Amino acid sequence: MGKRSRNRQKNQQDRNGKPDGRTRDNAGWGAGYSEIIKENKLFEHYYQELKIVPEGEFEQFMEAMREPLPATIRITGYKSHAKEILHCLKEKYFKEIQDLEIDGQKIEAPQALSWYPDELAWHTNMSRKILRKSPLLEKFHQFLVSETESGNISRQEAVSMIPPLLLKIESHHKILDMCAAPGSKTAQLIEMLHSDMDVPFPEGFVIANDVDNKRCYLLVHQAKRLNSPCIMVVNHDASSIPNLLVDSNGKREVLLYDRILCDVPCSGDGTMRKNIDVWKKWSTSNSLQLHGLQLRIAVRGVEQLAVGGRMVYSTCSLNPIEDEAVIASLLEKSEGALELADASDDLPGLKRMPGMTNWKLMTKGGEWYTDWSEVPKNLHTQIRPTMFPPTDPDKLKSLKLERCMRILPHHQNTGGFFVAVLVKKAPMPWNRRYPKIRHREAEAPPPAPPPAEEPLPAAAPGAKPEEEGEAAAEDTPLGPEPGDPAQEAAPLPKPRPPPSKKMKLFGFKEDPFVFLTEDDPVFPPIQAFYNLSPAFPKLNVLTRTHEGKKRHLYMVSKELRNVLLNNSERMKVINTGVKVWSRNNDGEQFGCAFRLAQEGIYTLFPYINARIISVSVEDVKVLLTQENPYLSKLGSDANAQAKQLAMGSIVLKYKPDPQHADAPQCPIELCGWRGKTSIRAFVPRNERFHYLRMVGVEVFREKQGRRDDQAREAPADGDPEATPTEDPEATPTEDPGKAEPEADGEAEGDLPSDGEADENNGSAPGRDATETDEAKGS
Repeated sequence: MGKRSRNRQKNQQDRNGKPDGRTRDNAGWGAGYSEIIKENKLFEHYYQELKIVPEGEFEQFMEAMREPLPATIRITGYKSHAKEILHCLKEKYFKEIQDLEIDGQKIEAPQALSWYPDELAWHTNMSRKILRKSPLLEKFHQFLVSETESGNISRQEAVSMIPPLLLKIESHHKILDMCAAPGSKTAQLIEMLHSDMDVPFPEGFVIANDVDNKRCYLLVHQAKRLNSPCIMVVNHDASSIPNLLVDSNGKREVLLYDRILCDVPCSGDGTMRKNIDVWKKWSTSNSLQLHGLQLRIAVRGVEQLAVGGRMVYSTCSLNPIEDEAVIASLLEKSEGALELADASDDLPGLKRMPGMTNWKLMTKGGEWYTDWSEVPKNLHTQIRPTMFPPTDPDKLKSLKLERCMRILPHHQNTGGFFVAVLVKKAPMPWNRRYPKIRHREAEAPPPAPPPAEEPLPAAAPGAKPEEEGEAAAEDTPLGPEPGDPAQEAAPLPKPRPPPSKKMKLFGFKEDPFVFLTEDDPVFPPIQAFYNLSPAFPKLNVLTRTHEGKKRHLYMVSKELRNVLLNNSERMKVINTGVKVWSRNNDGEQFGCAFRLAQEGIYTLFPYINARIISVSVEDVKVLLTQENPYLSKLGSDANAQAKQLAMGSIVLKYKPDPQHADAPQCPIELCGWRGKTSIRAFVPRNERFHYLRMVGVEVFREKQGRRDDQAREAPADGDPEATPTEDPEATPTEDPGKAEPEADGEAEGDLPSDGEADENNGSAPGRDATETDEAKGS
């Protein structure tokens, strides 16, 4: 053991003391970023020969590829606060930095992306190093970090924002994101689903899938920032993602999606500006190896797309083997069931190149092939016929591949990207001709869905494919799709899709999803305490355990409940729902054992008719800068309302006043606690900073901030035990007061004892923090 320790110490000295030259800037294995030469002659030769860049622009293209990628941010359009954040950015931070100079270099003010709707996406050339050189820029950086963590801003590459926009999401759409992690596009889909904030439960939903179990938890972290009851994260191989069943008018039907995002794994040569190791690793063999997987995922996607639905296929690769070749093969297999949509009028201002109609293939050794007939037999395992364009000119013309779009980096200072929009005109030919599901259901009626009170167990980790994947394997390909008149068997289709793999389930075992019944004893005290509307959907409430006391209550939309109840054996759910109530151990003496959770307040508030205090801008400032203010510190109206309420959980509601243009022009709803003589807001740290900025209070964390050593004792007025939730290094312009307790003794943002992780630390539900961090590879 001692020798091992000494060796480890020596290696540490080698890295930090630099005796062996293995430093970030002078490395032996894996050169430091400064040592990577941004040249790859094979890359240049390949794309020059393919002519993907207009004539005379190749040098500009290569120069742009060698430049760092500008930072881009997107203001989330999901919440009604988006306009307030945009106003704050434009009127405060952008104005302060537009004439700033650092080391003689003038800082360029951020610019809105011309093609992104409503000025909700911006790009800037400021690097992280520059951001830290000026106090003003440091504040801007902290603003970006804080708002990102609270879900109001997303730092996302510009071209990555394109696919969700082209899907044209509406609130009733059922959406599948096939390869979703890390989740920036998924967040866009959720935002679009919730474009109308007056609708707490949109009819549609997003099912976000990823094959990597560890990356699924990163996806959960991203999605949970948006606090939506309409998102479900699942863990499957996208090329064999199982068919799901739903109840429709008393019958079980296969779930077909209105919109599918098919952003497949790719070689990523469009990301060279930010992933500079691609310069060294790029080879034509990367695309040859990925083409088959990309095609299988795309085929599985269109199988699950409803007739009339829309699927966007995208990659961050410029290579036609991964782009047009996949689309051409997919269109040929569909025999007219699919059509490339003309998206040339969508996103005006976006510069794009039309899809290629002719390309050739090069091996790693440099040999070129223009047709499958030229490929020697010894290469048939590496090169497939689907990698070449169709040889029939009429067929090639009918595919309309020019409707695909390729984004080139030098045209608008972005990364490289490829997008194609597919519309489904009819069922896929192999689904029409092989009505497996309907025949099977005719022979044996499907079992009734499990009763609402039964838990839905997650699949055990390491389950055998033949046990857990049987249903998914049987269900592929799909049977006749809803509305399909073809019921009789027909001859074998010529271009039958590749056989699907059996579903594999692995990773952590998740806690069960247990839906409550309408007569569950938990509801009467909650109903009475908050005077819930009769329209409140009790059946949509679930918990994550069926043993002991219910610690947290969550809500999902009606359609996601339908999916969960009918597919417990078919899919592995990582996370779904939004937390709306948490158990308060002292709450029963006040009339209700559950306090409101800030995460779910915008979902729950439309059903609450009691325990509401209307507050002004000044009240919001007091509640968020003083951790446990006395009732007397509130305005007279809020004070009077609070005095009429008994102790316990409350909603603090700010309603905008159009007469006061300087005040926030969007509603604000905060969870709080009414004590004997004091009141407090239960708001996580980053959300607290967000609301403070909205009401004009500057929040800035000093680099050398020190913890407040003052005693943090809550007034002895019957409130629960105090636990501070303010960041001690955060310095609002108004002095913070003393800490108010969480209702059940837990600080907002701590890991609750039943294993439900806080979205602010990225831990996975059902895991403790240590296990989850190990899963992520940290």
